[in-house]
Amino acid sequence: MTDTTTTPTQTPESQFETYHERRELSVVQPKGSLALVNTQWIDSEQTIWGVPGTWAPLPAGESGLLLTAAASDGITVDGVPVDGTAVVRGKDAETPGEITFSDTVTGFVIASEQGTYALRVWDAKSEGIEEFGSISVFPYNREWVITAAFTEIPGGTTVGFEHLKDDGATRELVVPGEITFTKDGVDYNLAAFKAGRALQLVFSDSTSGDSTYSVGRFLFVAPKADGTIELDFNRAVLPPCAFSYAFNCPMPPKQNRFAVAIDAGEKQVLKKDGSLLHE
Repeated sequence: MTDTTTTPTQTPESQFETYHERRELSVVQPKGSLALVNTQWIDSEQTIWGVPGTWAPLPAGESGLLLTAAASDGITVDGVPVDGTAVVRGKDAETPGEITFSDTVTGFVIASEQGTYALRVWDAKSEGIEEFGSISVFPYNREWVITAAFTEIPGGTTVGFEHLKDDGATRELVVPGEITFTKDGVDYNLAAFKAGRALQLVFSDSTSGDSTYSVGRFLFVAPKADGTIELDFNRAVLPPCAFSYAFNCPMPPKQNRFAVAIDAGEKQVLKKDGSLLHE
């Protein structure tokens, strides 16, 4: 007997609901956005808030940090207990190091463009995870699913992006092409920088600081072979700094600041009682 049962095709609305459920699960994972409790840059021998050991930079050109700890501190690096010194390789190394402080607290080392290193500390039972209730979202909005044109810039260009904690300084990030479209009679030319295999669009709109997080939101997109790029703002997400102050997020450049309301995508991080986790 032939089985003629077919799986119903999901509507865009139901796909969005599934996506949102997965997003809420992702932020409470042991290394989800709500688990980050500290990011501390190391430029001299020092201690780090919340974890044992002494941390110091390595000689210029070497990846990672030098950890000094006693066996009683209970730290392991790459699965090996530390009693004395250990090198914790950075995320820019071929095989980055992994640190375990306890059953719930872990860490790894990140690198800056200038070759300095910081320890990031994650707690699977952080205050943020314990307080988390939900991520509020706009209802699915078909109006903000836009087919834009993507025009590659040979060799790419760079655009200065300010970051939340950089006191107005900009970081030049590679923008491989122009994203252009017209909506309601207004022409837009957006800048999205490379983020792995995707492009990361950092934007704000007239809801920012009102019904949505003040710093702005992110949208991850990928150009298609036919020269188009789909901007589904229903998939707009809150930046990591909306979940933890230990992140330093890029801010929207001038061309990515919409004067209109983009009433689609994520809005705010809420506690269990419905109040804002962060302003």
